[in-house]
Amino acid sequence: VQLQASGGGLVQAGGFLRLSCAASGLTFSNYGMGWFRQAPGKEREFVAGISWSGGTTKYADSMKGRFTISRDNAKNTVYLQMNSLKPEDTAVYYCAADFTGWGIGTTTYNYWGQGTQVTVSS
Repeated sequence: VQLQASGGGLVQAGGFLRLSCAASGLTFSNYGMGWFRQAPGKEREFVAGISWSGGTTKYADSMKGRFTISRDNAKNTVYLQMNSLKPEDTAVYYCAADFTGWGIGTTTYNYWGQGTQVTVSS
Protein backbone atom coordinates (compact mmCIF):
# COMPACT_ATOMS: atom_id res chain seq x y z
CA VAL A 1 0.00 0.00 0.00
CA GLN A 2 1.27 3.45 -0.89
CA LEU A 3 -0.16 6.86 -0.14
CA GLN A 4 1.68 9.55 -2.06
CA ALA A 5 1.00 13.08 -0.83
CA SER A 6 1.89 16.06 -2.97
CA GLY A 7 1.07 19.72 -3.48
CA GLY A 8 2.82 21.28 -0.53
CA GLY A 9 5.02 24.31 -0.82
CA LEU A 10 5.72 27.86 0.32
CA VAL A 11 2.84 30.32 0.23
CA GLN A 12 2.15 33.73 1.71
CA ALA A 13 -0.42 34.23 4.42
CA GLY A 14 -3.87 34.50 2.89
CA GLY A 15 -2.92 32.26 0.00
CA PHE A 16 -4.06 28.79 -0.90
CA LEU A 17 -2.76 25.34 -1.71
CA ARG A 18 -4.34 22.11 -2.85
CA LEU A 19 -2.88 18.90 -1.51
CA SER A 20 -3.38 15.58 -3.23
CA CYS A 21 -2.89 12.05 -1.96
CA ALA A 22 -2.80 9.26 -4.50
CA ALA A 23 -3.42 5.77 -3.13
CA SER A 24 -2.34 2.45 -4.57
CA GLY A 25 -2.33 -1.15 -3.43
CA LEU A 26 -5.69 -0.98 -1.67
CA THR A 27 -9.36 -0.83 -2.56
CA PHE A 28 -9.57 2.91 -2.11
CA SER A 29 -13.35 3.13 -1.90
CA ASN A 30 -13.31 0.81 1.13
CA TYR A 31 -11.31 3.28 3.21
CA GLY A 32 -12.16 6.43 5.01
CA MET A 33 -9.45 9.00 4.47
CA GLY A 34 -7.97 11.62 6.70
CA TRP A 35 -5.53 14.48 6.60
CA PHE A 36 -3.34 15.20 9.60
CA ARG A 37 -0.54 17.65 10.20
CA GLN A 38 2.47 17.92 12.44
CA ALA A 39 4.37 21.09 13.22
CA PRO A 40 7.89 21.02 14.68
CA GLY A 41 7.82 20.14 18.35
CA LYS A 42 4.10 19.38 18.31
CA GLU A 43 2.00 16.26 18.18
CA ARG A 44 0.33 15.13 15.00
CA GLU A 45 -3.17 16.59 14.83
CA PHE A 46 -6.32 15.85 12.89
CA VAL A 47 -7.18 18.22 10.06
CA ALA A 48 -10.05 16.64 8.14
CA GLY A 49 -11.68 13.30 7.40
CA ILE A 50 -13.94 11.97 4.69
CA SER A 51 -16.10 8.88 4.46
CA TRP A 52 -15.75 6.05 1.98
CA SER A 53 -18.20 7.56 -0.50
CA GLY A 54 -17.25 11.17 0.20
CA GLY A 55 -20.71 11.93 1.50
CA THR A 56 -19.61 12.77 5.02
CA THR A 57 -16.77 15.01 6.10
CA LYS A 58 -15.46 16.35 9.36
CA TYR A 59 -12.96 19.04 10.23
CA ALA A 60 -10.94 20.28 13.14
CA ASP A 61 -12.49 23.47 14.46
CA SER A 62 -9.62 25.70 13.38
CA MET A 63 -9.93 24.50 9.77
CA LYS A 64 -13.68 24.79 9.34
CA GLY A 65 -14.56 27.24 6.61
CA ARG A 66 -11.01 27.39 5.29
CA PHE A 67 -10.17 23.79 4.34
CA THR A 68 -12.18 21.38 2.21
CA ILE A 69 -11.55 17.67 1.93
CA SER A 70 -12.79 15.75 -1.09
CA ARG A 71 -12.08 12.50 -2.87
CA ASP A 72 -12.30 10.96 -6.31
CA ASN A 73 -12.68 7.22 -5.99
CA ALA A 74 -12.22 6.76 -9.73
CA LYS A 75 -8.74 8.28 -9.38
CA ASN A 76 -7.94 6.77 -5.97
CA THR A 77 -7.15 10.25 -4.75
CA VAL A 78 -8.10 12.42 -1.81
CA TYR A 79 -7.65 16.18 -1.82
CA LEU A 80 -7.32 18.96 0.70
CA GLN A 81 -8.09 22.43 -0.53
CA MET A 82 -6.60 24.95 1.88
CA ASN A 83 -7.65 28.60 1.64
CA SER A 84 -6.88 31.67 3.73
CA LEU A 85 -3.70 30.06 4.97
CA LYS A 86 -2.09 31.33 8.14
CA PRO A 87 1.48 31.03 9.42
CA GLU A 88 0.20 28.66 12.10
CA ASP A 89 -0.85 26.25 9.35
CA THR A 90 2.82 25.57 8.69
CA ALA A 91 3.42 21.85 9.15
CA VAL A 92 4.03 18.58 7.42
CA TYR A 93 0.69 17.32 6.14
CA TYR A 94 -0.02 13.60 6.04
CA CYS A 95 -2.79 11.62 4.43
CA ALA A 96 -3.98 8.38 5.97
CA ALA A 97 -6.39 5.55 5.21
CA ASP A 98 -8.75 4.00 7.75
CA PHE A 99 -10.66 0.81 7.02
CA THR A 100 -13.11 1.41 9.87
CA GLY A 101 -13.96 5.10 9.52
CA TRP A 102 -12.58 8.61 9.16
CA GLY A 103 -12.03 9.62 12.71
CA ILE A 104 -9.88 12.16 14.45
CA GLY A 105 -7.60 9.71 16.21
CA THR A 106 -4.32 8.66 14.67
CA THR A 107 -4.45 5.14 16.05
CA THR A 108 -7.36 3.95 13.92
CA TYR A 109 -5.67 4.65 10.62
CA ASN A 110 -4.12 1.67 8.88
CA TYR A 111 -1.85 3.36 6.36
CA TRP A 112 0.02 6.66 6.22
CA GLY A 113 1.64 8.67 3.47
CA GLN A 114 5.07 10.22 3.71
CA GLY A 115 3.90 13.78 4.21
CA THR A 116 4.22 17.01 2.28
CA GLN A 117 5.59 20.24 3.73
CA VAL A 118 3.40 23.32 3.83
CA THR A 119 5.05 26.58 4.83
CA VAL A 120 3.05 29.77 5.21
CA SER A 121 5.02 33.00 5.45
CA SER A 122 3.70 36.09 7.18
